Parts: sequence; structure tokens; C-alpha cells
Amino acid sequence: MAGHSQFKNIMFRKGKQDKMRSKIFSKLAREITVAAKAGLPDPSANARLRLAIQNARAENLPKDNIERAIKKASGGDADSYDSIRYEGYGPGGVAVIVEALTDNRARTAPNVRSYFAKFGGNMGETGSVSFMFSKVGEITYPKAKASADAMLDAAIEAGADDAVSDDLHTITCAFESIGEVSSALAAKFGDAETVKIVWKPTVMAPVDFDKAESLMKLVDSLDEDDDVQNVFTNADIPDDVMEKLNA
Repeated sequence: MAGHSQFKNIMFRKGKQDKMRSKIFSKLAREITVAAKAGLPDPSANARLRLAIQNARAENLPKDNIERAIKKASGGDADSYDSIRYEGYGPGGVAVIVEALTDNRARTAPNVRSYFAKFGGNMGETGSVSFMFSKVGEITYPKAKASADAMLDAAIEAGADDAVSDDLHTITCAFESIGEVSSALAAKFGDAETVKIVWKPTVMAPVDFDKAESLMKLVDSLDEDDDVQNVFTNADIPDDVMEKLNA
């Protein structure tokens, strides 16, 4: 139901801010290079590249870095990367989806498997947990951009499925429609803060403090791996537990 989703997309990023910022920049640049190599180096004619650049700007990736990443693809000297999805269960039976861009599958798969094993999880086959998620487009705007009602009305008019307003306005749509929906919203509200394709959990897994602590260590380890682009879980962590974990 539009406007009534309680979906929380769990993506943890914490601690070691300078180190993480460098890694985030590297991952954003890799996505730009891969997108530019997969299509045209012109963002106006390459939807994936356009979204990659938009998200890079949202994370304050310098313009020079963006241009270098595109030129690297255009020059033909960029490494060939494969997009791979890994799936498994973390502590407490939490479903985990890991998206990676790698130039060496023989390196990435064992690394991801080792993280699962180290923190009480198990990596499974492709499809082992993704049935508990929906792949959707997610667009976010700062809360100050519009009222909740105005954003919901505009989102539905643009073809989105839902709009939830909390700390941000979060609009969800079919992932195939993300380009059209984001363009329609941009015409009304300006560029979004983020425009991403995400895995939205349809079944949540409640976890206590101990399991949540182990899960965060697993997600942090995955996030710090250079080949890993995104991590999604269906963990339902109570606010008081999150406060203790982030203390």
C-alpha cells in the first residue's frame, strides 16, 4: 500500500570514517568504469552510467575522479569486471545478499565465504535467500524537499509504487522503471539524493543484541572488501539494540 510501507533497507556503514570514505570512493569509481565500459561513455545515453555518476556525486566523489573513471573505460585499459551476487545466512538466520564487481572470481568467492564462516553464517547457492527479497528501485530525497503528501502524490504520478517519509523521503518503484520515475521526480524536485537498485526484504528476521553484534561484524567485513559493492539483509533490529551497538 502506497505510503504505508515499514520497509527498512539494512545497509550498515560505521566506524573508521576516513578509511571507509576511501573505500566508498573506490567502489563508486569502479561502478562508473564498469557502467561506462558496458555502454556509451555519455551519461545522457547510458542510464546505468547516469545513475552511477549521480550516486557518486551524492557521496561527494570529486569531479576529477568521476572523469578519470569514465576515461579509464573509454581508453580500453580498464579491467574486465563481472557482476556477481552471493547469498547466504548470517547470525540468527538473517538472510544476506552480497553484490560484487570482481576481476577475479577465484579471489572474491573464497573471501566472501570466509566472512560468513567467521561470524557464524553460511554462504549458500544463488537463489537461497533472494526469494525473501524484491529487487526494486529506490530513490531518496531530503525531507525538506517537500511534504510527505506532496512527495507521495508526485511519486505515484511518476509511476512509483510507494513513498515513505521519515528522516528522508524514500520512493520505491519497479527496478525496470527507475530511470523514468527518477527523471519525472527530478523534473519536479531536482536531482535526488540517491537513485539505486536495491534488494527490499519481504520477510524480516528479528535478532537480539548478541546476534545483531555478530551480524554487524559480518556486514562490516563484507563492506570493507574491495570487491563488494553492496550488502543487504532482512535483519529486524530494535532501535534500543541499535543504540547500544552504535554507542
